[in-house]
Amino acid sequence: MTTDAAGNTARDAAGKAAGKAAGDAAGDTAGLLARARAWLAEDPDPDTRAELADLLGADDTAALAERFAGTLQFGTAGLRGELGAGPMRMNRAVVIRAAAGLAAYLDEQGAGGGLVVVGYDARHKSHAFAEDTAAVMTGAGFRAAVLPRPLPTPVLAFAIRHLGAVAGVTVTASHNPPRDNGYKVYLGGGSQIVPPADAAIAAAIAAVGPLTDVPRPAAGWEVLGEEVVEAYLDRAAAVVAPGGPRGVRTVHTSLHGVGGATLAAAFTRAGFPAPVPVAAQAEPDPDFPTVAFPNPEEPGAMDLAFATARAADGTDVVIANDPDADRCAVAVRDADAAAGWRMLRGDEVGALLAAHLVRKRAAGTFAASIVSSSLMGRIARAAGLPYEETLTGFKWLARVDGLRYAYEEALGYCVDPAGVRDKDGITAALLVAELAAELKAAGRTLQDLLDDIAVEYGLHATDQLSVRVEDLDVIAAAMRRLRESPPRTAAGLRVSLAEDLSAGTPALPPTDGLRYTLAGDGARGVESARVIVRPSGTEPKLKCYLEVVAPVPAGRPGLPAARAAAAEVLAELKADLSAAAGL
Repeated sequence: MTTDAAGNTARDAAGKAAGKAAGDAAGDTAGLLARARAWLAEDPDPDTRAELADLLGADDTAALAERFAGTLQFGTAGLRGELGAGPMRMNRAVVIRAAAGLAAYLDEQGAGGGLVVVGYDARHKSHAFAEDTAAVMTGAGFRAAVLPRPLPTPVLAFAIRHLGAVAGVTVTASHNPPRDNGYKVYLGGGSQIVPPADAAIAAAIAAVGPLTDVPRPAAGWEVLGEEVVEAYLDRAAAVVAPGGPRGVRTVHTSLHGVGGATLAAAFTRAGFPAPVPVAAQAEPDPDFPTVAFPNPEEPGAMDLAFATARAADGTDVVIANDPDADRCAVAVRDADAAAGWRMLRGDEVGALLAAHLVRKRAAGTFAASIVSSSLMGRIARAAGLPYEETLTGFKWLARVDGLRYAYEEALGYCVDPAGVRDKDGITAALLVAELAAELKAAGRTLQDLLDDIAVEYGLHATDQLSVRVEDLDVIAAAMRRLRESPPRTAAGLRVSLAEDLSAGTPALPPTDGLRYTLAGDGARGVESARVIVRPSGTEPKLKCYLEVVAPVPAGRPGLPAARAAAAEVLAELKADLSAAAGL
C-alpha cells in the first residue's frame, strides 16, 4: 500500500481491512501471535523490537493484525508506508528484504558488481534505511555509494547518470505525513522503474529468506564527497542562459525538507539573488511542525511563505519545494487573493516553462501526462516540436524518446532530462526565476505571460473533482457505474468520445481510467472540454481531472468573459460527473 500527503484515510481504511485480512489469514489468534514472535526474533531495529514486544505483552491483537495482514506491496513507486514494526510498515527488516530483492534482480539482469547509489532525506529512519541498503548491496557484491548527507531526490537521480550506476535508491516519503517513509528505486539511466521490472523486483523480494541469510557487512561501502553535489549544482546552473537578467526577488520555502540549502546554492551559482527563506521552515525537520501536511498543494501549507513575501519588500515570486525537492510550486501576486498571492496550478507553470523553452529555441520532444492540460500540446505543435502524452507519472514521462521537456499537473517538471531524467524542483525553480527576471526587465510578470498564452492558444482552464471515501468499494462501484452507463452529456455538452483506458489505446498501455471528450458550444463560448476519471494510486480517492478550452477571439479584453464561461462549465462538470458516478 502507498499513501501520499493526505493519505491518513487510506491508511486507516487499509488498517481496518488489514485487521480483518490478518484474522482470516492467520486463522486464529495463535497464528497471528506466532507470526509476530517470528518477526520479533529477526528484527534488527531495537525501536521496532520494543514496539512489537509491547504489543505482544499487551496482547493487542488488533494492532498486531494491522501490522501482519500481509506485506507492503512493491510497485512502480517502490515502497511507501507508515513507520513501525511488521511487514505492513516501513522498517529496517522490510528495507533489508527490499534491498536484497533488488540486488537479486540486478544480478539476474547481468548488472552484478555494478555501482548502486543510495540517497536519503531527513525523515525519521532515512539514514538507517540508506545504510542498510548500502550494506546489503555490498554484501551482494555490488559497489555501493551513499550520498554525503540528506539531499534532494533529484541529486540522487543525477548521480546515477553522472556516475554510471546500474541502479539507485532514494529513501524518502516525499510529501507524505511525518509518520511515513518510503523507498524509491531507479535503474541505470536514472529513470524510475516501470512494469515489468516492478513485478520482477517484487517477486525477488518475496523470495528472500530469513534475514540472517542476507549478508550485511558492517563496512565496505563508500560515502560520496561533496563533489557529486558540486557536479549537480554546476549542471543545474547551466539550465539558465549566461548573461541574462537576474534581478528577480524570490521567497522560498522547503517545507522542513532537504531542498533549502541546495536551492539557495543553485541560485547563487546561477547568478540570482539568494532567495529569502521562510525561516520557520528552512531547516529539515522530520516532524514538519508548521504544516498539517508538507505538500505545497495542501490548504495552509503556503501561509508562512505568503506572510514572508508580504514582509519582504519587492518580492516578485514565491517558490516552494516539497520535502524531497522534486516538485516545485510557484505563486504570484494577486490583489484579489486573500493572502495577496495566488498559487499557480501545475498546468499554468507547465505552460509557462514550455513557452519559455520554445522562446529559447529548445529542440526535442515535449511531453505531458494524460491528466495534465492539453495546452502544452498546442504550444509544442505550434513551434513545430514533437509532442507525446503518457500515463500518469514521471516513470513514464522520462522514457519518452528524444525528451526535451516534460511536466505533470502535480507540480512536477523535468527541464533538463540529459542531467536528471526525472522531475526536479531545483532546476524548475531556476527556470522559473530566469523567466520571471526576463519578464521583469521588460516591465511584465508571469501573469502577463499567462494572459498572452491564453490569447494565443485559447484559455485552458483546469480543475479537479476529488472524492475521498472510507470504503474503497465505493470507488470500484463508481468506476463500474460509469463503464456500464457512460454519460452522453455533461455540463450541457455532448460527449463526442468515451474511452475506457483499461483496454489501452494505440498510444497508451492499459490503465484503470476513463476519458471523455466533449464537444464545444459556441453559444457558451466553449471550444471543447475533457474529463479523465481514475482511482488514485496513493489515496482512497476517485480523481476527476477537468479541462475546458475557451477561445479568446477579442484578445486581452475578452479574457474575463472567457474565464467566466470556463468557470461556469467547470462547476457544472463537477456536479454532473458526481451524479453520473453516483457519488
